[in-house]
Amino acid sequence: MSSKHEQLTPVTAPSQKPEDNSLDMTLRPRIWSEYIGQDKIKDSLKIFIDAAKQRGDTLEHLLLYGPPGLGKTSLSHIIASEMGANLKITSGPAIEKVGDLAAILTNLSAGDILFIDEAHRLNKQIEEVLYPAMEDRVLDIIIGKGPSARTIQLALPPFSLIAATTRVGLLSSPLRSRFGMTFRLDFYNNLDVKKILERSAAILKIRAEDDGLELIALSSRSTPRVANRLLKRVRDFSQVKGTGVITRDLARKTLDMLEIDELGLEPTDRKLLYTIIDKFNGGPAGIQSLSAATSEEEDTIEEIHEPYLMQLGFIQKTPRGRVATDLAYRHLGIEPMRKDSPSLF
Repeated sequence: MSSKHEQLTPVTAPSQKPEDNSLDMTLRPRIWSEYIGQDKIKDSLKIFIDAAKQRGDTLEHLLLYGPPGLGKTSLSHIIASEMGANLKITSGPAIEKVGDLAAILTNLSAGDILFIDEAHRLNKQIEEVLYPAMEDRVLDIIIGKGPSARTIQLALPPFSLIAATTRVGLLSSPLRSRFGMTFRLDFYNNLDVKKILERSAAILKIRAEDDGLELIALSSRSTPRVANRLLKRVRDFSQVKGTGVITRDLARKTLDMLEIDELGLEPTDRKLLYTIIDKFNGGPAGIQSLSAATSEEEDTIEEIHEPYLMQLGFIQKTPRGRVATDLAYRHLGIEPMRKDSPSLF
């Protein structure tokens, strides 16, 4: 994700940030029992993995989608471990040319798993090369140009592709249809987030009281990556301003300093809600109008802020635009607006 997201949402952005790299490596679950939440997906994957291993076959190609920070990469690591396979990781933006993909595919060994993050950012030419690779395990290479051009087919070893995306609607239908399994990762409930924080605190040797972790979980936007990031911030505050133990009061002071409320909303979230309510009379407001009124990028609104606000039930998407709900009014302490005229959306 671009740096503009990091500047706008320094703590609560669910997208990957440089500071998360070492933290993710330390806290990443390595076996099923360490991967908390997403139980239905885990149960299904265990069956499919066991069946593939019993047949001595590779796993079917797998598509994982959902908001960022929910554990798609961690899940791919566990799948590879359970299959006893090597995991090769790349991303849509990193594969710029057909030659880049050809180099990756020809370097795979039998049974390897290729993980492509941000798969929605693959260009169409790359996708067209992937189709025969996924279906027939062949790589079509065109040599020459014009009338003298010819196609050579290279056989590829058996491999599995795991693609992850935050915007499944941007994947082309031909590509989506070639995945044998598709799973959507949902936002976590507070109980599971708290369990993740307890595990993280134990690994990082952070002393924390139960109610302190509860408050961090409530403010983590139902996202493990954000929860772990907040845990680090509260730990730092505790070392400097507290006793080194994370209490509820200390967690509250840290979150206040970061301008994060008890539901994980930060200033830009509240700015969006106030804009819909004050400037657009509660909505509907189109994404372009919201972007212009708040000086926020459309992608930032759609990828970072909107999914969680919708999860909370604070905004609804209609054919005419975004509408603030009564829940949003109440959270902001504003009297809900009553419209006498019938809704046209």
